[in-house]
Amino acid sequence: MAVSPEEVLSAISSFSDQQRRPEHNGNGQPQTTFGFCNDTKQLVDTHKLLQAAKAHSLPGLGVCMSRNELLKALRENESESGTPPDLGAVLDPDEFMNFKKSHEVQSMSEVTACLAQHCGAKQVIDVGSGKGYLSSFLSLQYGLQVYGIDSSTTNTHGAQERNRKLKKFSRTYQKCSKAVRAQGKATYSSQDEFGKIKTEMTGEGDILFDSGEDIDSGKQEEEEEEEEEERMPSPATVFSSDASPAVERLSESNSDTEQSFLSVLSVDVIQAASPRIPPSQLSAEERERRKRENLERKAQNSTNSIGTVFSPLTSYVTAETELRELINELEDAVMVGLHTCGDLAPSTLRMFVAKPELASVCSVGCCYHLLSEEYDPAAQEGLQSVCGFPVSQYLRDQSWFCGRNARMSACLALERVSLGQGIQMESLFYRAVLHVILRDHYSCFKSEKRVGNVYSKAKTFVEYVRRALHRLELDDSKLSDRAVQDYHDTYRPRISEMHAFNMLKVTLAPCIEGLILLDRLCYLKEQEDVSFSALVQLFDPLLSPRCYAVVGVKRYGENITT
Repeated sequence: MAVSPEEVLSAISSFSDQQRRPEHNGNGQPQTTFGFCNDTKQLVDTHKLLQAAKAHSLPGLGVCMSRNELLKALRENESESGTPPDLGAVLDPDEFMNFKKSHEVQSMSEVTACLAQHCGAKQVIDVGSGKGYLSSFLSLQYGLQVYGIDSSTTNTHGAQERNRKLKKFSRTYQKCSKAVRAQGKATYSSQDEFGKIKTEMTGEGDILFDSGEDIDSGKQEEEEEEEEEERMPSPATVFSSDASPAVERLSESNSDTEQSFLSVLSVDVIQAASPRIPPSQLSAEERERRKRENLERKAQNSTNSIGTVFSPLTSYVTAETELRELINELEDAVMVGLHTCGDLAPSTLRMFVAKPELASVCSVGCCYHLLSEEYDPAAQEGLQSVCGFPVSQYLRDQSWFCGRNARMSACLALERVSLGQGIQMESLFYRAVLHVILRDHYSCFKSEKRVGNVYSKAKTFVEYVRRALHRLELDDSKLSDRAVQDYHDTYRPRISEMHAFNMLKVTLAPCIEGLILLDRLCYLKEQEDVSFSALVQLFDPLLSPRCYAVVGVKRYGENITT
């Protein structure tokens, strides 16, 4: 007999390795695998399942490096021809900076700067650069020449506005840098000027204004989708950040100036990305217009590079794209991606392997539910030629697939849920009962339209259903309020089943994420010209649940030893 929902929830809440000794199967005990009965395939031992899930997560397998271990290895193998980057202490975010974004940008930029130093690279290509937080920080903080690639037209417009304002900021930044070098500290007048620019760049009504509200607060996952800044693969907008020699990283003593810079990056404007338009669907006139605009902007940047932080260009970028056609000045570069969405993360790795100009890669993916799968029987045949999973030949030879439900589960955050965050059971219950209503009365199982987050706007279940039906453009007059409420009352006693089911999904989430990331690591291990590759935990999982980076280095200089 399978365990009850109450037993599952009790086992999860009390689980620890010390609280239960392993049991040996006697004559009356069924033979199990990971807690599932070998005969009935039902879950009969929740503790065994929890122990197996913990053992098969990335921390349990012991296959990851810590960020500090990677930095130590890179610094021990630095080229003697260069000076190691001056890596200061972690900066405290100010009132304008989202703490999660600050943590991610500072952690990843330090690793990127060390990778660039190890490979002797001065350029960075930031794939899925979004609003340019990481790109800007790498350019101004570490003096690297950064090219950002992003798909969103909204981000393009935001980058154009930021370009205008960061030109002014960059000049003041350079002035303060000179003051630091000349006097050992920033002068009061320089700091005062920073304050004026900070006020201008974050003023009310400005496109760069952030109210200070944490984008992670007060929002729950819908359909268990992880709350990340989604960066769609392509088409892409290319931003170039050409740091002049005068732009140098400030010393640790000038933390106020660094805080001012971080304030510039704290623009958590959440807007929908533009739709994906492959180049084959663009008219000849549109392709010519984009090419002409790109050439004009490149020419303008070459004559006005000082103080220029971003210059947007538009292009469709894949692993087959010739980077030198986009970036004429391309030299050896490090490719990075901070929470690249869906297939963009594996595409980044493929691009790193295929392009000789790319010396190193540091890729943090997200949105596993949007991955395409080559061997998923439920997927439409011929949907796309290159899929996001699996990428390694090892798993491709075995025709591995996860399926959408498993990939959705991989987006859940076990660390947050263990602290009572991340799952809003009533919202999920409402959604599940809504599906029953759609099945019974509308013969509707799938729809291109989305319900969205109507739960937060509805005071009752009846109102929730009415709003959802309107979103789906369905006739809600078929059902009376009493009929809708009856569905709620009928299924309410079964909410513990849903709770137990979702908690089991959360428990298995790290295993599924580990499979996806180990596939990417295995792909790099299969490449002959990649001398070093590793999974690295870059971020605190409570702050940033998608915390693992796939890092690879080609055969540049001395090999990295760990």
